[in-house]
Amino acid sequence: MGWNWQTALNLFWVAIILGGGGWLFILTLKRSADPAILIFKWIATLGVGVFAVLVVGPLLGSGGYGAAFGGVPLAAVCGLALAIIWHQTIADLIANPIGSLYDGGTEEVEPKPYYSIALSKRKLNKPLEAVVEIRSQLAKFPNDFEGVTMLASIQAEDLNDLPSAEITLNHFCDSENAPDKQVAAALTQLADWHLKLAQDADSARAVLEKIIARFPGTTLALAAAQRIAHLGGVEKILLDANDRQAVFVPEGVKNIGLLDSSEFLVPEEMEPGQQAAIFVKHLEQHPLDTEVREKLAILYAQHFKRLDLATMELAQLINEPNQSPKRVAHWLNLLADLQIHGGADYETVRATLEKIVAQFPDLPVAAIARSRLGRLKIELKGQQETASVKLGVYEQNIGLKSGRTFSPRQL
Repeated sequence: MGWNWQTALNLFWVAIILGGGGWLFILTLKRSADPAILIFKWIATLGVGVFAVLVVGPLLGSGGYGAAFGGVPLAAVCGLALAIIWHQTIADLIANPIGSLYDGGTEEVEPKPYYSIALSKRKLNKPLEAVVEIRSQLAKFPNDFEGVTMLASIQAEDLNDLPSAEITLNHFCDSENAPDKQVAAALTQLADWHLKLAQDADSARAVLEKIIARFPGTTLALAAAQRIAHLGGVEKILLDANDRQAVFVPEGVKNIGLLDSSEFLVPEEMEPGQQAAIFVKHLEQHPLDTEVREKLAILYAQHFKRLDLATMELAQLINEPNQSPKRVAHWLNLLADLQIHGGADYETVRATLEKIVAQFPDLPVAAIARSRLGRLKIELKGQQETASVKLGVYEQNIGLKSGRTFSPRQL
């Protein structure tokens, strides 16, 4: 090996040693509880190393009595000095992994609020003391969602102070760093309290409209719109609960078991055309009400045999932005069901189910759609056979005749 190659190899190892040492120095400095002492140890180690290279090394290399009585003792002294400098660090390096199994190690515990005392106070029917405990935690961790909602809950439900609860939640919602989902959850809870505690549907509607205005075109806005669409029924229940009128109950039919027929006692169902008109009027006011639009599509397909109108209603749901894949797949499967029962051909139904696979290829709904595509022809054939079966004419009042024997062969 030539001189140049030897020099290059030596320089390479020097670079490796210096780089490794520098990396180790920085790593230990970051993890050290006392960086000043660690720096002093590294400086002392460097001094011992320089002494060993400049003094001890030549003595050991000279051989003879100088190496035996000078180099070896001095090398031992250098080793002892290094042991004194680093013994505690080496001991910690060996013991810390084992001790970490019991004490959690040297990693800093992330500070977080604790509400166990507040919960205990609330269970003991001491809401004011619970409020004090929660506020002390919120002083350290402002806008902590758990603490804010717990405080508002005590104000609204335990202290019957809904205005204070509303101020608490609105203060959290007005914070710049409040996550969208937590803001929507807080406002939804406030709307529920307006309905449940104050029986104020108008205030609940105003709170839900804040969600729509703040997060337009999102799933949060869709959920709020769905809640608003059904507030009318809740409002009617609340009004009925506060304004109970005397209800006249007509006398029941006597000897009902002796009547030839009791069909006249069955409540009349709403005529499908009237029901469809109610759905259409409702959707004019609340176009984002997915539940009613789905019912209208089923009504069009099953009662009016208008698969085209049902397809239009479901298409509006399917193409609505920000709907979850599960909901979209549900509506596509429903459309496929209506197409099968409506007499659509194989290609039409297959195209509907393939939309699920195309839109959500990696989700479980796509696997379910693929499975249904595999048995689609059997499903269509079964529907056609069911539609072609004609019911026979059976003897009437068979259960009232006597002297009739029954044989298993008649099954």
